[in-house]
Amino acid sequence: MSKEKNKVSKGVLQVKKHRKKKLSVEDLTKGVLSGDKAILARAITVVESTRDEDLKKAYSLIENCLSKKSKSIRIGITGVPGVGKSTFIEIFGKTLTNLGKKVAVLAVDPTSTLSKGSILGDKTRMQELVKDPNAFIRPSPSGDSLGGVARKTRESVILCEAAGFDIVLIETVGVGQSETAVHSMVDFFLLLKLAGAGDELQGIKRGIMEMADAIVINKAEGDNLKRAQRAKVEFERALQLYPPKENGWIPKVSTCSSIENTGIVEIWETIKKFLDTTTKSGYFESNRQNQNKYWLLQTINELLKQHFFQVSSVKENLELMMQQVAKDKISPFRAAELLMAGYKKELK
Repeated sequence: MSKEKNKVSKGVLQVKKHRKKKLSVEDLTKGVLSGDKAILARAITVVESTRDEDLKKAYSLIENCLSKKSKSIRIGITGVPGVGKSTFIEIFGKTLTNLGKKVAVLAVDPTSTLSKGSILGDKTRMQELVKDPNAFIRPSPSGDSLGGVARKTRESVILCEAAGFDIVLIETVGVGQSETAVHSMVDFFLLLKLAGAGDELQGIKRGIMEMADAIVINKAEGDNLKRAQRAKVEFERALQLYPPKENGWIPKVSTCSSIENTGIVEIWETIKKFLDTTTKSGYFESNRQNQNKYWLLQTINELLKQHFFQVSSVKENLELMMQQVAKDKISPFRAAELLMAGYKKELK
């Protein structure tokens, strides 16, 4: 028995050593391009890391994968908490995998500023999709920077495309700033709404409505079916008040039930019509190019901000300036100017 236990303990140690083994950029690239989901997960972990050594690996990894990425479709999905995003994504994802598509799900998941916790429950909520061999789910906490997580999510999209995924679904946790970030990295933007919860009229916010390529009233089942149909009419009327989209597409409004699996296939048909329309007009490709330029500028902003707070003069004076600003001894604008002056001086 002791020999058997010894063998088991050695086996466990070997597994642990194997798991801890750091993969080179070449190993990660090879694994991602071969569609290995375990290595894809590790590659995304490297991309999300803030360690200097991982940042260098991430840059090389992304460059290796850029030329290999597939012609995927990027779909953003948003809606207020409780609208049923996770259930919808699971049913929608399963519908797509049943059609022979490979689906990756990424979540822009802002960390709570109060508890510092983040909502990483997507894998537990999507129990069927997570077991699907043609699906990959990756929730990621954003930390303090939405811009940072958005940039890393976009890099994760590149890795998923290089791994051979046909469709990348990007979920946001709620209506807010994250929608703008997600809209700037997807081809199609889907807004989920609720009926009968005071959400239909209150939720008609100009910014979100203008971004949406389709509005779907979820939970259209049972007693809620008539309310969902009324909400559909209200949204169709509201959309008529908006100017036409740059791409010539008229946003569609539909209803669905994730629980009863109704209206899901129709949503995919709408997305296919959108892709056909924008591909023929040339908008699809020009939009992708404009998004690349936008993310260049966003990344410069993010890197400059990171560098600013790492400079010694800023580190030394920031706390003092914050105290003086709090006590109204100096204006926030003047404090910022002084910190920037110290930053510029140190760069010389």
